[in-house]
Amino acid sequence: MAQLSLVIISGLSGSGKSHALKVFEDAGYFCIDNLPPALLPTFVDLCNQQKGEIANVALGIDIRERVFFSDLVGILERVKGLGHSVQLLFLESREEVLVRRFSESRRPHPLLPHLPVLEGVRFEAQRLAELRRHADRVIDTSDLTVHELRDLLTKQFRQDPGEKKLTISLLTFGYKFGVPYDIDLLFDVRFLKNPYFVPDLKSLPGDDPRVRAFVLSNSDAVALIERLEGLLKFLIPQFEREPRSYLTIAIGCTGGRHRSVAVAGRLQEGLSAMGYDVALKHRDIHKS
Repeated sequence: MAQLSLVIISGLSGSGKSHALKVFEDAGYFCIDNLPPALLPTFVDLCNQQKGEIANVALGIDIRERVFFSDLVGILERVKGLGHSVQLLFLESREEVLVRRFSESRRPHPLLPHLPVLEGVRFEAQRLAELRRHADRVIDTSDLTVHELRDLLTKQFRQDPGEKKLTISLLTFGYKFGVPYDIDLLFDVRFLKNPYFVPDLKSLPGDDPRVRAFVLSNSDAVALIERLEGLLKFLIPQFEREPRSYLTIAIGCTGGRHRSVAVAGRLQEGLSAMGYDVALKHRDIHKS
């Protein structure tokens, strides 16, 4: 029996599930939206009857299928027990982002259409809390454009015949704007000297050469970079052996504009020199 590679896409309404399903469709997956979970074993059996013609499948599961939804985790375990690869992808966003997205589209929340959107968002998050705990991959789309989400999913779920490489992402942020949800490793660099208090540097971003020189020339920063590179040189091969397809490393400072940006830029250079493909995103660099 040919094994299926099955990706289940679920999560909060407004977090980008429909767009994610389109990304999988463009990547060559056989896609179905809103399949009742109870029909999943029957669907898998039908795919097997195609004698390998259907190998990669992405399914959108909507919480509005409330009659079937509660048993989804058990159904997925049954499918795994048949020898198929099953990954549960859960998309979410911060409350204020979801409320803004519904407001911009002038749509009510699908679960509580006659109440304020925020109540629907919180009600849905409560109902999905257990499913989220079972997810193989949680992606917070709050700060992602549709193009960035497409790139992220394409890198992590591409079906290349060659060896699958670990996707490494460096994310900088400011603690005063909140800690990112979707991260694997977190390093706090607020102990480094802060360019914010240097008048000539305060308004410049951390990727400006003058700010980089100020931050990275400090002896504490030199020691930090040396130790972080050594730690990651050890850790990354361990993550690759799990195996896993992604690793997100967050670097945080107070505002996310100076120290974290400078340190992450230097780390990207070091990891690239080790032969790793590293993406770099600055979440809060333009915030004040």
